[in-house]
Amino acid sequence: MGRLQKSLIPFLGLVLAFCFYSARENFKPEMLKGKRVIVTGASTGIGEQMAYHLARMGSHILVTARTEAKLQKVVERCLKLGAASAQLVSGSMEDMAFAEHVVKEAENLMGGLDMLILNHIGKSYFSYFDGDVGHVQKLLQINFLSYVAMTVSALPMLKESGGSIVVVSSMAGKVGFPFTVPYSATKFALDGFFSSLRQEFSIQSVNVSITLCVLGFINTESAMKAAADVVLMSPAPKEECALEIIKGGALRQREVYYKYASTKIPLLIRDWAAEFLDYLVRKRYNVENLKK
Repeated sequence: MGRLQKSLIPFLGLVLAFCFYSARENFKPEMLKGKRVIVTGASTGIGEQMAYHLARMGSHILVTARTEAKLQKVVERCLKLGAASAQLVSGSMEDMAFAEHVVKEAENLMGGLDMLILNHIGKSYFSYFDGDVGHVQKLLQINFLSYVAMTVSALPMLKESGGSIVVVSSMAGKVGFPFTVPYSATKFALDGFFSSLRQEFSIQSVNVSITLCVLGFINTESAMKAAADVVLMSPAPKEECALEIIKGGALRQREVYYKYASTKIPLLIRDWAAEFLDYLVRKRYNVENLKK
């Protein structure tokens, strides 16, 4: 059994690497030209960078976030970069009515929808869980239930276009990470909901793809501010991360892992040695620098 494991793990790694890089080579920016795309959480970070990539590819873009002033700057830059069109809707995803309103605005402004990129998150803390159930409930509302509400509202248009749903998640939604308990709970919920929904789409022959994006430590402003002094690893660039998400959605991939070595490989370890992975995760933190 031990010999089998030793030979099987490298083989699986080679197969996964081959599939990953083959898919990347098949991507062409023209795939997004003229496509109608919603990007949530687009005022900063990965969402902002996705909007810029889509603009360069000639997409019609509707961006949304809480701060209208920041979104206006994103829209202006998107138009300069070559977007077919760029519009904004500002508001809080804590309000389910607003989540549904964004989709209706996409229909009014763009006449339909080809890709729904769900990327927004609510503000949380990076520390030991303090027992605040209300905070968990609020975060579930923003990070999970609004994703469900937008998906339900967008499905008629996506079915008509044979479109795609792209869900930005995290390694914290695949593996238990310390200091992000409420956030991690919402990301696990996304995996469960959208993986199950994908199964139902397959059974019902619904031509809408679902791509779950499993991200590691990315150099967004919020992540760096919260965890840069605690996480003992170098962050990956948000610009490249944003492009990989778009590629995965365009290619209708089941899942995207970024960066691959720091996300997919640990999950292979988990399947064979879960406690060892837990140990490795704990060793990645400088607990002495944790803000209490």
